[in-house]
Amino acid sequence: MTGDRIALAVHDHGGDGPPLLLLHGAGRTLADWAAVAPLLVARHRVLAVDLRGHGLSPSGPWKLPEVLGDIEDVLKEYGIPDALPVGHSLGGMLAVLYALEHPGVTPGAVNLDGFGWGRPDQYVGLDPDDVSQHLAEVRELSAAGPGRELPADGLKNLLAEQRAMSDRLGIPYELLEAGVLRAVRERDDGVLELRPGREEGQQMRSAMDSLDLFDLFRRTTAPLLLGRARRPVPSVPGLEWFDAMMAAYAEGLARDLAALAAERDDVTVTEIDATHAMLLENPRAVAGAILGFTSPRGSSQAS
Repeated sequence: MTGDRIALAVHDHGGDGPPLLLLHGAGRTLADWAAVAPLLVARHRVLAVDLRGHGLSPSGPWKLPEVLGDIEDVLKEYGIPDALPVGHSLGGMLAVLYALEHPGVTPGAVNLDGFGWGRPDQYVGLDPDDVSQHLAEVRELSAAGPGRELPADGLKNLLAEQRAMSDRLGIPYELLEAGVLRAVRERDDGVLELRPGREEGQQMRSAMDSLDLFDLFRRTTAPLLLGRARRPVPSVPGLEWFDAMMAAYAEGLARDLAALAAERDDVTVTEIDATHAMLLENPRAVAGAILGFTSPRGSSQAS
C-alpha cells in the first residue's frame, strides 16, 4: 500500500493492440471476465483487476478517490496509462468516473449495465414515493451480502447454489465456482466470509448511491459505450412487487439512454441479450459490443 492506495491483484490476459482494463461489479471478482477476455486478446492487450476489498486484493477504506487511484497505479505499473476502462455494474460506473477524471489520456469508457437502481422518476408509471420505499427494502437486502459469514458447511451450500444457478441460467459451472472461491476468505479467527467485508461493503454502497450517473455521462467528454441488459433480473422471493418495478425501471432507463444517445454522437447505447449477469451468460455478445466500440467504425477513438 502506498498512502491511501492499494496494490491490486491483476490478471494479465496478454494480447496485442490498444490496452483494455477490465473492472468487475460489486461483490464480484476478476474471475467474472474469464470467458470474455480471451475473445478480446486478438485485438487488445487485456488486464483484469480485483478492486480493493475484493478477490485477492487487500482491504482498505472504500472511497472513490482512493479506488480510482488504485486503478491509476495499475495502469502506471504496466505502462499503459491510456488503457480503455471497461467495466460491468459497479466497474462500469468506475470506468466512466476514471475517464471523466483523466481527459486527454483515457480514450473513452465502457459501462456494461452499471446504472444502479436509478432515480425514482425513472420508474415509468409508478409513484416515486412508493418506489423510494421499495428501493430502501432492496438496499437493505443487498447490504446483507458483504461480510456475510459462512457456517461450517456454508461454502458447500454456496457452491450448491451456484450449481443450481448454472443449470437454470446455462452458465458454465466452473465460471461460477471460480468466482465464489475467489470471493471467499478465511479470517484470522478461522471464519469464512464473503468479500468485501461488512464495513467496506457499506462504504462501497454509499459511494455507489452518491453518484448521479446521467450527470457523469453528460460531463464525460470522451466516447462512451453504455450497454444495457435486455433481459430482466431474476425475481426476488418475498418481494411480489419486484418484477413490475424492474420492468418500469427498464422502460425509464431505455428512454433516458436513448435521449442521451440522441444528444451525443460519441455515446453508443446497445442492448446485450442477457440479464445483469451478462459476463457469464453471454460473453460473446459482451465481447462483440466492446470490439464494435473499439473498432474504427464503431468509435471515434483510436484502436
